[in-house]
Amino acid sequence: MMSKLSSIEHQASSIRHQASSIKHQASSIKHQASSIKHQTPLFLPVFEYGNSYVTIEQLENQFDVTALITNAYFLYKKRELKLAVTEQNVKNFLGFGGLVVTDSGAFQQFSGPLYLSNKKIIKFQRDIGADVISPLDIITTPGDNRTTATKKLNATLKRIREGMALADPAILIGVQQGGRFHDLRGYALEKLMEMGVKYIALGSLVPFFNRNHDIEFIGKVIQQARKIIDPDIPIHLYGGGDPLELPFYIFMGCDIFDSSSFIHYARGGWYMTPYGAFDVQRNTPASLPRTCECSLCKTDRKEVWENEKKLALHNLWTIQDVIREMRMIIGRGNRLSEYLNHVTAIHQECFPESRLAGSWERLCNNYRDFT
Repeated sequence: MMSKLSSIEHQASSIRHQASSIKHQASSIKHQASSIKHQTPLFLPVFEYGNSYVTIEQLENQFDVTALITNAYFLYKKRELKLAVTEQNVKNFLGFGGLVVTDSGAFQQFSGPLYLSNKKIIKFQRDIGADVISPLDIITTPGDNRTTATKKLNATLKRIREGMALADPAILIGVQQGGRFHDLRGYALEKLMEMGVKYIALGSLVPFFNRNHDIEFIGKVIQQARKIIDPDIPIHLYGGGDPLELPFYIFMGCDIFDSSSFIHYARGGWYMTPYGAFDVQRNTPASLPRTCECSLCKTDRKEVWENEKKLALHNLWTIQDVIREMRMIIGRGNRLSEYLNHVTAIHQECFPESRLAGSWERLCNNYRDFT
């Protein structure tokens, strides 16, 4: 394994990431209505009103969260919530002073018809004072054929074009569709650039996240996006929330991530680390590759393993800690390749069946073709 990792390191070090158009050091998201900037890479925890796992106070004070994402559709569909958030604005309603990104509820289309128009949900997000808002894009599944993927892509582009005239002063997200077809995804990005979109999200990639950590397809989507998109435009990877994988996506050019993975992993009994998630039923704290420094684990690691809510909080801390470390590494000269090879070596030792190292090696080869 070490010889293979040395090969990856050689390939990764030859990627002139710092000299490329990916400028994380200077990359930031600026509120339309203020001068506040948010340093990237940036993780947006998913927060829903009434969340029983974490409070806004904890997000701000315990986890240093300065930006979050919430589902505008959930606020829109319940009359009492809709009235309250419209009257107060979303930041006052949530009690959160940072950057608020809203989701249109597009994913909920899988649960049934929304009885909601693109125009209405965009106006609602704008009117409640969200900073970054979403169109009602049409999700493409991995099983969709080219014809279906093309229709969904074109329909999404039409909705984004419609929303561009409605969003101000909020930033409207240009959501990339195209499913499993790289050429369609490239076409979508080119059209979004022509529209003048200032914020890109890579959509419909959640089904491609997997337990085996084969990041090749998602990595190629990111590589392609960074080749097409203007360097000052941030790229948001919808659904990205595994602290093992985030540094690889950051290296390839992603700036922003959102997920409720910290909760979902806890529900399944998975303890997150920078080197992979460990099943609390099959492992013990002593089997971990390093000791966690979060306050919960320092106080009572055994209780974290046995308490779902505390496990979720530990998982969120781990994601945020990885993001903090990425910022520090980038600030010291962007030597991410060394970190990635360190993580890969430990991960493969703990999870020998993982496909992370192999998929990363193929992506490094693909990078040479791109550069």
